[in-house]
Amino acid sequence: MICLMMSLRTALLRLSLVSLSVILGAFGTEWSVKYNQQEICALKGSTVFMNGTFTHPEGLTVTETFSIIDPVPGVEPTDLSKGPDYSGRVECLTDEQKRFSLKLSDVMKKDEHQFYFRIITNVEIERWVGTPGVQLRVTELRVEAPEEVTEGETADLTCKTTCSLTDPTFIWYKNGRPLTTKTIKNNQLHLQTVSSEDAGRYSCAVGGSQHLRSTAHSLRVRYPPKNVSVSISPSGEIVEGSTVTLTCSSDGNPPVKMYTWFKGSTSVGEGKTYSIPNIRSEDSGEYTCQSRNDHGQRRSTAVNLTVFYSPKNVSVSISSSRHTLVGFSVTLTCSSDGNPPVKIYTWFKEGGTSPVGSGHSYSPLQSGSYYCEARNQHGAQNATAVSVEVKGFPYAVIYAVAGVGCGVIVLGVISIFLIRNKRRVKKSEDLLVDTVYSEIWARSATTDAALNRSASQEDVYANVSASRPEENGKAESSPVKTSVCMAAVEVEVKEESQEDEVQYASVRFHHCSPPISLHRLWPAEGDGSKAPSLHRLWPAEGGGGEEPWTNQADLFTYMKVNQ
Repeated sequence: MICLMMSLRTALLRLSLVSLSVILGAFGTEWSVKYNQQEICALKGSTVFMNGTFTHPEGLTVTETFSIIDPVPGVEPTDLSKGPDYSGRVECLTDEQKRFSLKLSDVMKKDEHQFYFRIITNVEIERWVGTPGVQLRVTELRVEAPEEVTEGETADLTCKTTCSLTDPTFIWYKNGRPLTTKTIKNNQLHLQTVSSEDAGRYSCAVGGSQHLRSTAHSLRVRYPPKNVSVSISPSGEIVEGSTVTLTCSSDGNPPVKMYTWFKGSTSVGEGKTYSIPNIRSEDSGEYTCQSRNDHGQRRSTAVNLTVFYSPKNVSVSISSSRHTLVGFSVTLTCSSDGNPPVKIYTWFKEGGTSPVGSGHSYSPLQSGSYYCEARNQHGAQNATAVSVEVKGFPYAVIYAVAGVGCGVIVLGVISIFLIRNKRRVKKSEDLLVDTVYSEIWARSATTDAALNRSASQEDVYANVSASRPEENGKAESSPVKTSVCMAAVEVEVKEESQEDEVQYASVRFHHCSPPISLHRLWPAEGDGSKAPSLHRLWPAEGGGGEEPWTNQADLFTYMKVNQ
């Protein structure tokens, strides 16, 4: 019975609305309301406009328009903008061309109703409700896609709605960033060959409402391990005796849980980390880790583990297989193993405390036992001493070398002296032609029988001073005394040539004889036939003045007497 009454009520309401829509007004004009769309699909949270046009009988003035939902016959509809659920979200707009627009903001799922346009005029009975209204449907965007795909496969992601939007343009996002390099067709995103890089959170939106994105969908991609790497702790220099930990990192889906460690090609451990306590130099080398999951395996790039340590295996070798070398030097060579390599070697003789040498090799000068010390920044180690017996050590070699060195020095000094002397002799020879012997004190060095000797006779000259002849060529003497006789000089005259060039073969020193003053007078200029002569400048016995010596015999006689 209740159902029958409700059906009858609904039928009467529809009949009344239809009748009203076609009734002519009191002034002969027809009421009408036309909607542009009978049904609208709107995104949740968007703003929707329900537009249309209307007419009313002439002579009436429209005083109010608003939107209503779900009208009840016999009950005056309520303006939605005044209801608690729509306050501030609904607005009814009209213009002079009798166009209207019902604006609904921040659409919600509960807004799915039939919306009508209500007109109120200045005549109480002239009111109108436009039917059949606009059906509003509300939808949300939703990404439909597989949860997980395997690398290398294809995948399609679809942006789904519960109703059909009007001419939508779909926009796809991955991890919040728009996708521009992928294939988008209608509401579908196509991934041709899936890779691990395609894993992420995908969402979609519609152009014009980009802020109304769908809930993000996570796409997982299964793939074998990649980006496998090894890190060393502690970082920096690794010193022998410390503890070192190697850690393997990788990227894989599902996550890697199987790790195998290799030194070179030999397996040395399992697990994500590999520790080496009390590390030794033998642990140096290249290490890799291999990661494995359900889809494959991959090995990391090798890392070089370098262990630094103090010198070890220090030993001394001899340049000969015997320990005794006669006549030659012995060379000792120090060898060691260290990291960094040893560069500081110090040599010691057993029984002594002070070093006897340094360097990679050493040549001992004495017999004895010798050893070397090898040192780097991490420590030092001594070698076992070796005995060396040196017999007949070649001191002659040292002497020879020293002699040669001294000889070279002496020859150098002599060469310098000869060069300088030669220059002086040349300078003296240049002056010899113009030299005048101005004063001679002499004595004889021979017996009376030597008065008439030849050019090989020995004469003694006590003092010789020189002056140049006058440039006017006159046969005059200008004696200039330049020195004082301290000792006699014995000169052996080897030969006197026609050019008056005297060559002296030897010189010996004696006490001075009583002075005898001589002048050698040069001929006047242009008189080349005259030879220079010796003149006695002090008075002769029995008279004064200048008297020439005509021969050397007189001179030698005087020298003999006054010896």
